[in-house]
Amino acid sequence: MADPKGFLTITERELPKHRPVDVRIQDWREVYADFERGKVAKQASRCMDCGIPFCHNGCPLGNLIPEWNDLVHRHDWGEAIERLHATNNFPEFTGRLCPAPCESACVLGINQPAVTIKNVEVSIIDRAWEEGWVRPQPPRVRTGKKVAVVGSGPAGLAAAQQLTRAGHEVTVYERADRIGGLLRYGIPEFKMEKRHIDRRLGQMRAEGTVFRAGVNVGVDITVEQLRADHDAVLLAGGATAWRDLPVPGRELEGVHQAMEYLPLANRVQEGDYAEPPITAKGKHVIVIGGGDTGADCVGTAHRQGAASVTQLEIMPKPPASRPAGQPWPTHPMLYKVTSAHEEGGKRLYSVNTLEFLGDEQGRVRALRLVDVERTDAGFTPIEGSEREIPAQLVTLAMGFVGPQKAGLIEELGVDLDGRGNVVRDRDYATSVEGVFCAGDMGRGQSLIVWAIAEGRSAAAGIDRYLGGEGLLPEPIEPTARPLT
Repeated sequence: MADPKGFLTITERELPKHRPVDVRIQDWREVYADFERGKVAKQASRCMDCGIPFCHNGCPLGNLIPEWNDLVHRHDWGEAIERLHATNNFPEFTGRLCPAPCESACVLGINQPAVTIKNVEVSIIDRAWEEGWVRPQPPRVRTGKKVAVVGSGPAGLAAAQQLTRAGHEVTVYERADRIGGLLRYGIPEFKMEKRHIDRRLGQMRAEGTVFRAGVNVGVDITVEQLRADHDAVLLAGGATAWRDLPVPGRELEGVHQAMEYLPLANRVQEGDYAEPPITAKGKHVIVIGGGDTGADCVGTAHRQGAASVTQLEIMPKPPASRPAGQPWPTHPMLYKVTSAHEEGGKRLYSVNTLEFLGDEQGRVRALRLVDVERTDAGFTPIEGSEREIPAQLVTLAMGFVGPQKAGLIEELGVDLDGRGNVVRDRDYATSVEGVFCAGDMGRGQSLIVWAIAEGRSAAAGIDRYLGGEGLLPEPIEPTARPLT
């Protein structure tokens, strides 16, 4: 643990400031300003001698948070990254993208602002890269066993790195043209620059992991061939079947899924386009969905020069502080102001979309909505509240309903649960011999920390199946219920 009196002498929770709005919306760089390492050390010193570190329970990865807080407090950054990497393969991803359930579980957070765990984490890994402490760790012995990982998001990458280090020959298959899954094409550049992915992929290649992008398993390579060429297969394709909004006018031009819109903006940053085929420039933009993906659409629309941005959510506005029904140390649903919301736009809660209205050319021109109140029977429209708002671009950011069934899953014939997710046992094995599953494909839409945790766990199960030496950490118990 860090300074036993640190939380008494340093009571202010301090985080890096965001770059000025008028500056950052002119580029796609990350929104965060630099933060002095001395300040990071002071914030780490607030980690108290709590006896039972509930932050461990809050973090699906089981990160050794008090240990690396203490090391940062002592300015032993080299040892801090060793403790951080002991449980987390990619802290540069989680330190930027995770909603930090560990901070919700922080004991100090009962009556003071919680320790800035997430910022300490990303500060450790960023310094480790700067100092050259992150090096390839190739295996000392090769087992000769071959593993195919289908999907290159955080679950697939975590499993691939663990299995490679255990000595197996690992090939990662990705149907997109670049490796990274939603990290690559779903997360905007201003939240995480893709250089972080590329840098980590360089380490993994040096360790021996092989990546094959642009390969759609079930189309470009048959399932039978994949299984014949490998001793084990890991399904890590994510929950990519998006939730739609079947209301009149859904077919109008200008109404798109968020995952049709966001990847194009990222492809501009990759150099694939000069301008995205779908753009918010000069348009009134409506984002339907109040979660993180919706906020990503908001920030993207600002940078593309939208005339206005309005985000809609059918749920009531969340409270600003922890409600009685979500006690510590649970992760509460609170009102959040993300960097995208700081940049402008409106947020409307307790509203339901009734219809998209089009012009004579078949393009969306407006959205008709109604205020609703939540009752035991569902969402009841409020009489007399119907109205129209202008909309030339609508993005649907309403979450995902599970993995895509057509192709790989159907051809394999793996068992599915009542929610359409792949069933796994304690070792993350599916109902088909030699086939395993990790991440959102089995869990349902969830958090990046759960994806990495499940990828690591599935790697341990696969290693045991292949007769490995059991050096990988024991798997956590899989579940299909997402933490959101």
